[in-house]
Amino acid sequence: MTLYEDKLNQLRKVCYFNEQQIETIIGTKNFIDQNYEKELNLDLISKIRFTSKFHLIRLFKRYYGQTPNQYLIHKRIEKAKEKLINGLSVTETCFAVGFGSLGSFSKLFKTKTGKSPSDFQKEQFSRSK
Repeated sequence: MTLYEDKLNQLRKVCYFNEQQIETIIGTKNFIDQNYEKELNLDLISKIRFTSKFHLIRLFKRYYGQTPNQYLIHKRIEKAKEKLINGLSVTETCFAVGFGSLGSFSKLFKTKTGKSPSDFQKEQFSRSK
């Protein structure tokens, strides 16, 4: 049994077990993982998963401890870190991971990591030398 399957089994014991809910939430997470760089919003995700956006928020938060939007932001920041480490410019990284504004990307990146994207990139380059 994989760690992932073990975690799911633990969740099933703790939460009200409903296979359809679990499939909806896993499908939502997978959709975000595969499409994080696109323009995503709750309306679109809930339509794809055939569920109410308010119900989707409650379920996602119950199983993952955060809303779909919080997860999307986290995913984008993690991918941005990878792209910055690989040498993409801050502007290219911003748009490559799905942010529409360089200013909002920089502010959010600094809030989540404690460093601006350019400072993060400089620090990574200095560590690799």
